[in-house]
Amino acid sequence: MTKATETARLFVQEEILPVLPWWALVSFGAYSLGNIGYHVYRFRDCEDAYHELMAEIQIAKDDLKAKGVTID
Repeated sequence: MTKATETARLFVQEEILPVLPWWALVSFGAYSLGNIGYHVYRFRDCEDAYHELMAEIQIAKDDLKAKGVTID
């Protein structure tokens, strides 16, 4: 083994390998935050689903009131 190969191997073992797990963790975290941020930014409002849900909630409230349950 030559001196250059031995020096390169020591550099990899002592300088790069100890920080590799942290580098992978930070990279994964940055990717995850970026991905979540992008999808939140691109999230579309669903007006029809909102109105449908509010109608179902009102039906449920009316049903519970008919059964004698008090609702705030």
